[in-house]
Amino acid sequence: MRWQGRKGSGNIEDRRGGGGGGRSMGRTAGGLGIGTIVLIILGLLFGFDPSGLIGLTGGEGGGTTTSAPTTGQTGTQPNDELGQFVSVVLAETEDTWNRVFQQQLGRNYQEPTLVLFSGQTRSACGAASSASGPFYCPADGKVYIDLSFYQQLRDRFQAPGDFAMAYVIAHEVGHHIQNLLGITGEMQRQRSRLSQAKYNELSVRLELQADYLAGVWAHHTQKKNLLDEGDIQEALTAAAAIGDDRLQKQAQGYVVPESFTHGTSEQRMRWFRKGYQSGTLDGGDTFSAREL
Repeated sequence: MRWQGRKGSGNIEDRRGGGGGGRSMGRTAGGLGIGTIVLIILGLLFGFDPSGLIGLTGGEGGGTTTSAPTTGQTGTQPNDELGQFVSVVLAETEDTWNRVFQQQLGRNYQEPTLVLFSGQTRSACGAASSASGPFYCPADGKVYIDLSFYQQLRDRFQAPGDFAMAYVIAHEVGHHIQNLLGITGEMQRQRSRLSQAKYNELSVRLELQADYLAGVWAHHTQKKNLLDEGDIQEALTAAAAIGDDRLQKQAQGYVVPESFTHGTSEQRMRWFRKGYQSGTLDGGDTFSAREL
């Protein structure tokens, strides 16, 4: 992605201390542990209180967890390369969704805040750690990400490239859009009324819609001539890498479709591709789709 020299977002809240951890886009060592792959499946599911996940780690992981302040200064640009990249990606999502909301919905877009943290922090959805992965908290309208996930995406999930990380950010911003449109609230109201299997099915539809919205963003980013050759493939590789079927197969050797919460690798790639080809909100109603 051609991001160097572009303006970053003013909605970055850096809780890492000192404005950055010195991380770069290149290969680094000593990434924080992420626990089991099964934990990743749960951790990436938005809307669930991540504090419940922390107890599941049981001290697993390849690195230490350090405490972080619960607040940080919003608007100060990170001084490390990866933090700057994330800031530019967020700014590009803001540019796209401000225009799409005005043109396609006739309303203003409320920009989310993206929180950078190291190790652990707190959100309005509860405590969060690097083990919970990137997530969106609808209670405070913030995206949370420990940038060590970039290393995990590249090394553990074999999904390298800057646009793989951009896809992850755009997916979480997609959850923010769902929150603004009232979809998240309706999901939460339905949760206590549904069986776990039925709620899992709705969760898959929610996640695939966020993938579609990430594809819509990629469409508009391409129109600005900001994508390099191979960027879309990087996003598709990342989408496939965190499909429920692939993660479960890696973790336990078999898959349990009834427990899927995000969709299969094929579904995630397909819905991202649909959004990328469309560039509009039309066509992204995964909840009424007969086949996912």
